[in-house]
Amino acid sequence: MTEAVTQPILTLEHISKSFAGVHALEDVSFQLRPGEIHALIGENGAGKSTLVKIMTGVYQPDQGQISVQGTPVAFHDTKAAHQHGIAAIYQDLNLFPDLNIAENIFMGHMPIDPKRKSVDWKAMYQQSQQILNTLGVKLDPKKQVFGLSIAEQQMVEIAKALSLQANILIMDEPTSTLTLKETDELFRIARQLRERGTAIIFISHRLEELFELADRVTVLRDGKYVGTENIRDISEDNLIRMMVGRSLDALFPKQTVPIGDVVLKVEGLKKEGIFRDISFELRKGEILGLAGLVGARRTEVARAIFGVEPADGGVIQVDKQAVTIRDPKDAMKLGIAYLPEDRQQHGLVLQMSLTHNFTLLCET
Repeated sequence: MTEAVTQPILTLEHISKSFAGVHALEDVSFQLRPGEIHALIGENGAGKSTLVKIMTGVYQPDQGQISVQGTPVAFHDTKAAHQHGIAAIYQDLNLFPDLNIAENIFMGHMPIDPKRKSVDWKAMYQQSQQILNTLGVKLDPKKQVFGLSIAEQQMVEIAKALSLQANILIMDEPTSTLTLKETDELFRIARQLRERGTAIIFISHRLEELFELADRVTVLRDGKYVGTENIRDISEDNLIRMMVGRSLDALFPKQTVPIGDVVLKVEGLKKEGIFRDISFELRKGEILGLAGLVGARRTEVARAIFGVEPADGGVIQVDKQAVTIRDPKDAMKLGIAYLPEDRQQHGLVLQMSLTHNFTLLCET
């Protein structure tokens, strides 16, 4: 991105939004320049998601003004935002798994053959291939989305945004489930889009990614605007202080906790074809990390201990007593809880209320 300051492509001024009397955003302003990657950060509840939904027409602000290339606009729905060149890629991808890549890219605006008054399939596949080639992505437009990796699905989402001729792209936590190699590929494409003049809003909790990718950063805290800085002019410590209002040491002071007896012991745990010879001890008052690259089977080990997919062999001891865990009910009786990697698919019943989710275990 050049040093010259150009007219903002997107401006939000004095935006406020409340839900049932609770301020989600209060007097927030934001500017996005053409051809920049602008990080938007803040703790959970800072107002990032609400601001993005206002930018994309999902919500309308109670107060404030949105301008695109200096012209005031009003987004009454997502279609209006699309018409002004704004597209978003959310953490929970919005694709149709039973359709192919080209159908997903052009969903809602498929090219029409003027003579036949029907979808021009040849043109759609050609245009899809051109967009994928532009991104340097080797995917067959006729391939079904079901079975694509998360990284490949994100590339389809980016292609979909380009098919809408979006010049403002919002990436909401795009690397949360990617490997390091996949993240590097995503960053390559983001930089390529920036060079073409696309403006990108990048949301992430991983601060190291911001310093690698972003040009500027805007910080929200408790629904309010804190400030905007050039990423090269701010340190990680100062960025954290802007986010939370105090230093990291004050936020998470180191505590000395006495380590007690072994409460969980795993010896030679195995599951045929998945993992083998897993052994470790967990002591009272201790936090034990289970680390490894994507595909190292950390999740599978945790699921085996909790009884979701029981192990084929090995020994599990709780409080020095050997136990048999055949299902999650056995694990819960032993005082073991499990927070899954995918909260929406495996941890919550989304159709039920908060109260029902909170008390679900009490009802079983």
